[in-house]
Parts: sequence; structure tokens; C-alpha cells
Amino acid sequence: MEQILHTKGGEDEEGYAKNSAFQRSVFMNVNHAPNRSIQEFCQANLAEAECIRVADLGCASGPNAFTNIQVSLNDLVSNDFNSIFKVLPSFYQKLEESYGRGSRSCFIAAMPGSFYGRLFPDNSMHFIHSSYSLHWLSQVPSGLVTEEGLPLNKGNIYTGKTSPKSVHDEYLDQFDRDFTNFLSARADELVSGGHLFVTLTPKIDDPVAYNVPDLLGMTMNDMLSEGLDTFNLPDYRPSLEEVKTIIEKNRALKISIWIPFNCEWLLRGRQIAGRATYSIQTPMPSTGLGA
Repeated sequence: MEQILHTKGGEDEEGYAKNSAFQRSVFMNVNHAPNRSIQEFCQANLAEAECIRVADLGCASGPNAFTNIQVSLNDLVSNDFNSIFKVLPSFYQKLEESYGRGSRSCFIAAMPGSFYGRLFPDNSMHFIHSSYSLHWLSQVPSGLVTEEGLPLNKGNIYTGKTSPKSVHDEYLDQFDRDFTNFLSARADELVSGGHLFVTLTPKIDDPVAYNVPDLLGMTMNDMLSEGLDTFNLPDYRPSLEEVKTIIEKNRALKISIWIPFNCEWLLRGRQIAGRATYSIQTPMPSTGLGA
């Protein structure tokens, strides 16, 4: 799963780097919260900390990566980290222009691996950030077929509007395990008083509206002559209550601020929206269907 679960790399017109305007707009609308968290932490702890350590989990590729102080950029080993490294010289140049040559105090490194396990030493990170990444599961839920091997999620590629309750339960169980592992690992890695800031893709409860995987599943059904029976994405969009319940079970962390955020789909035009979806989803269907 770690070899195929990544956005489309590269710098061409179909790559994620040039088709992530929506994710960028979400980050720009909510970044006041992590900025405030960093300021509050630094005011309280800067005198004792020789170096503030920051991590961006699920950084993907392109210009949206979160950068500040000593930064560890994390994603799976199949991620295109090169597109991030290519923009670092211009980033460092801007720092020197702002603060003077030789004054650079920001150091950036890549940390490949799954954020559902440990990435950093105990009590080593001051601030950890993850945006639009945790809806990706560590694996496709295992209980999506009957004892006879028949598919339970026929015609869907994740928990779609026509998926039976048993399929939803399997996806929720997998998300519960993964998110619990994520929180437990971060609790061990954060220093006392450290901050974890997460932006999640929520479930759409509107019976008329569709998530992107719903539309992708409809398209794939139309394209495949025999229908779509056994291809399922490791993708789960949780409800607010599901997220709160899992966090509250993890007693090592507590919710200090909760910001429900509604963001309209900002990509106008079928071609632009199609490119954005293509840059995110392409590696998985092409692998799963043998393309």
C-alpha cells in the first residue's frame, strides 16, 4: 500500500504540485490556528528549548509543504520529495533577504514512512501538523467480501451512498485503528505542552451532494463493461462525532481548539477539477486495475 498511496509527482500540468489549489486555499483559511499555537508555545517554552522541532505529516509534493524552524517533512516512501527539495533554494534565499546572509535558522529534512507508526524519538517534537492526509487509511478494510468471496461493496470504491452498513462499519473500524495509532505515536513524540494540529476531510451528509470518490466510482463504473465489484480505495471520510470519540479515548491528548470549517470547491471548470482529481487518485486505480 505504501508503494502506491501517493499523489502524482513531477512538475507537469497533471502533477499534484500544479493541481492542489483547493488544499492550499483550505490551509490559508485555517493557518491562523497553527500560527497561534506556535506563538503560544514559543512564548511559554522558547527560553528552555534550544531548537523548536516541527513536522508536517503527509506533506505530499509541491509548494504546499509547511515550513518553519527545524522542519521534518513526512510522507510515504513513494512520495515525490524531489519537487519539494527543488523549491528549497528559493526559500532559503528569501530567508537571507529578510534576515541577512548567514542568519538562516531553518533546517528542512525528509522523513519517509507511514505516520500510523512512530517517526520521531520520544519527547522530541514541539509542533506536528497534518492537513488533508488522515482520510487515507493504512490499508483497505479486510471484511469487504462474504465468506464465499462475493463482494459486499459492489458498484462502489469506498463507503459510497449505496454501500451497505457492514461496509461502512468495516471502514470505520479501520479508521478507528489507524487514527488511534496516529494519536498514540504523536503523543509519545510530542514534548510536554506540544501541539498537534490536524485538518481532516469530513463526511458529506447532504443526500444530494457527493464526495470526489463517489464521482470517481460512477465514472469507473461507466468505463468498465463488467461493472465495478472488487476495487476499493483505502479512503474514509469521518464525521465530526467519530473523530471526537476517537480523540477522547486517547487520554494522552486533549482537544484545545476545534474549528469546523466549510469550504466550497474552489476549482471552477471541469478541466481544472478533473486535473486536480487525476493528480491525487491516478496512482491507485492504475495499479489496482493493472493499467
